Amino acid sequence: MSRQSTQPGTGRTSLYDEITGTIITQLEGGCVPWVQPWGTAAGKAPLAMPRNAGTGRLYSGINVLILWGAVIQHGFPCQSWLTFRQALSLGGNVRKGERGTTVVYADRFVPDGEKKRARETGDNPQAVPFLKRFTLFNAAQCDGLPDDMAAAVPPPSPGLIEPTVDALIRATGIDFHIGGNRAFYAVNGDYVQVPPPQAYFEPINWHRTALHELGHASGARHRLNRDLSGSFGSKKYAFEELIAEINAAFCCASLGIVPTVRHADYISAWLDVLREDNRAIIRAASQASKAADFLLGFLPEAGAGQSMKHGRAA
Repeated sequence: MSRQSTQPGTGRTSLYDEITGTIITQLEGGCVPWVQPWGTAAGKAPLAMPRNAGTGRLYSGINVLILWGAVIQHGFPCQSWLTFRQALSLGGNVRKGERGTTVVYADRFVPDGEKKRARETGDNPQAVPFLKRFTLFNAAQCDGLPDDMAAAVPPPSPGLIEPTVDALIRATGIDFHIGGNRAFYAVNGDYVQVPPPQAYFEPINWHRTALHELGHASGARHRLNRDLSGSFGSKKYAFEELIAEINAAFCCASLGIVPTVRHADYISAWLDVLREDNRAIIRAASQASKAADFLLGFLPEAGAGQSMKHGRAA
């Protein structure tokens, strides 16, 4: 049985490699990790953002992709997770023989050499980022937990989903145009344009597309201030598309919409980015969480349901 473990500082490069290697393998195999086969025999859990069963906080960034993958792989019936010690503190226990899922927590530390340099020069010491790893167990892997720990969050009524997205679009205050024959975010004009709903085979695809483009708009200088200078075909462009795609998946899951891949033809470009930089997918997922938090923060309270702020893994 795996217990919680952290390894600050040590093995951090291999942990980045491990996570990136898994994502690359999935993409090469035609499986996009932020799009899961919800509602099929492969996964029994409902579409939702994974959350900590003890605190109720949502997981964010790369941990969402890791936990979604584990739910589908093992057929877990819920999106509730907790540590070994949390299970004990709640009066339950992890069943003997159960294997946990490794997730990560981003932290920073100041090496001794940097502390010495800062003392000698009077500069501020520069912290070095690293990943801690720890182990989570799905509530379905535990016995003795309170009954509501493994309870699935009820999905929103299908009739409410599209009006909720429409209300969100208006609430963001982002200049939103409907028309033309392509969807895009204009950086210079700071506006989103999406073709009319009748141009889409399914109305919900219009809403998925809108959330993707709003994801780009969230990166404007006066919003989250991401680098949107990449030209089409560049690695900067591919990286921003990766952020927008994952953001759309997080927003969709929070709103009860099954995520899909909008730009499947970009997969080869994403693979190039990930192979070149073993931290790219972690940075992209982190930025996607920030974008989703920003957009979902405009939801009217009545529709906020699952879209509470994404808490760091605890």
